[in-house]
Amino acid sequence: MEKLIKPMSGYLALLIAVVSFVAAIFSFANVEASSLYVVLGVILMIATFFILKGLMIINPNHSRVLNFFGKYVGTVKENGLFFVNPLYSTIKVSLRSDNLQGQTLKVNDKMGNPIEIGAVIVWQVGDTYKAAYDVSNYTSYVRTQSEAAVRHLAGSFPYDNLEDEGAEITLREGGDTVNHILEQELSDRLAPAGVIIKEARISHLAYASEIAGAMLQRQQAAAIVAARAKIVDGAVGMVEMALHKLSEKDIVELDNEKKAAMVSNLMVVLCGEKAATPIVNTGTLYQ
Repeated sequence: MEKLIKPMSGYLALLIAVVSFVAAIFSFANVEASSLYVVLGVILMIATFFILKGLMIINPNHSRVLNFFGKYVGTVKENGLFFVNPLYSTIKVSLRSDNLQGQTLKVNDKMGNPIEIGAVIVWQVGDTYKAAYDVSNYTSYVRTQSEAAVRHLAGSFPYDNLEDEGAEITLREGGDTVNHILEQELSDRLAPAGVIIKEARISHLAYASEIAGAMLQRQQAAAIVAARAKIVDGAVGMVEMALHKLSEKDIVELDNEKKAAMVSNLMVVLCGEKAATPIVNTGTLYQ
């Protein structure tokens, strides 16, 4: 598990290193006075480089994972100049949010139709210990698992409900629900790397080029059928209302044959694609 530590300030260590370096220069300059100055100068110079090696600068939204001969010591997330044991090895881990624009993938949806899908993912490291030690390369891990999650999402739902009319969730109309499912799956997959998913959204969704034309025709046909059904439903209601009003107000009495003719004419007028041309009857209804 991640363990946060706060090292000592590095400004005092930096000052000591500068003083030690100046003293070493002074010792080498007075080597003719005594041979001890050579030994003192060497010791001071080694101490200077030893202190400087222990200094580290941590920028905003960055961290350092400290390791001492194979043992995890802790993580420093505070910003500034610090001094740590010069024998510590450090691993830089960025805490900034990062965007992953996944490539457009060609996969099959739940119904087996080839589709193209892509996603944009916003992520950041939340646990530096897992990011540094539980996976070999956390950035590569994010890319690979993100692609796997998008592929799994595409295969779990149909593109639309043309073939699966009972589908509660489709990729095209799922909207925030589909994005939430993707975020949850990414969070589960990337948890071993200590990565937090801040946002995940489908950025590209379309039928594959080899079936795009056929699916477009199918969608157009479905839209035409739905429109025709709506027109017929409205026309039947209008005919029913017309017959009811004529009978209720006793405007004219029609036998079954004339009612059938009237219904036929009204349906043709109301359901026709083009405007009907009226013909004025100057005789009686039976001529």
